[in-house]
Amino acid sequence: TPFIDPQTWTTYLLPGLWGTLKAAVASILLALVMGTLLGLGRISEIRLLRWFCAIIIETFRAIPVLILMIFAYQLFARYQLVPSRQLAFAAVVFGLTMYNGSVIAEILRSGIASLPRGQKEAAIALGLSTRQTTWSILLPQAVAAMLPALIAQMVIALKDSALGYQIGYIEVVRSGIQSASVNRNYLAALAVVAIIMILINFALTALAERIQRQLRAGRARRNIIAKVPEEPDQGLDTKDKD
Repeated sequence: TPFIDPQTWTTYLLPGLWGTLKAAVASILLALVMGTLLGLGRISEIRLLRWFCAIIIETFRAIPVLILMIFAYQLFARYQLVPSRQLAFAAVVFGLTMYNGSVIAEILRSGIASLPRGQKEAAIALGLSTRQTTWSILLPQAVAAMLPALIAQMVIALKDSALGYQIGYIEVVRSGIQSASVNRNYLAALAVVAIIMILINFALTALAERIQRQLRAGRARRNIIAKVPEEPDQGLDTKDKD
């Protein structure tokens, strides 16, 4: 019954949902940038840069996200690096960005490493520089090949934003529990929060599948929303079919 009342949504769930989406979007965008730079640095021809990126990747992949959030919260508060009102948000984004950025870097590195060596050799034979080869030839193919893994990592970042509850960040799980404390309906409140998270993740997965189809059709750069013509699977036609 409390969830039929609009005040429950405007007071608790919608502000929490906005906090979850805000932290998730910010951390995903930053993690993509960080992961791309670290992944490319990991395969750089400069040995010092390779070692530096490898240390960052392995360090932050090994630390739990919650520990990163708590560490960032204490660090930012101790040295007053961010305004007090944005302290929890900055700590959540930092933890999600550093962990997921490191994982994305390894995903991109493995995707580039899985490409045939002939791709790079052909680009060099055509006179392309190492930077041009990486950005124009290798990276687009690696992103297309590893897109399902990248989207899965984005879903993980969205769900891990709920860990901000431990440092006082207002997100949808915390808001749901606050609503349950007022209305004494913990099971119903958690069920509603679960439904909200399922719907968000379902929408993100559907978007990922659409982008993947666009990449296969070669149209992603023009219009992601446009419908891609697809032929139904005809199966294998053999002489033994009859």
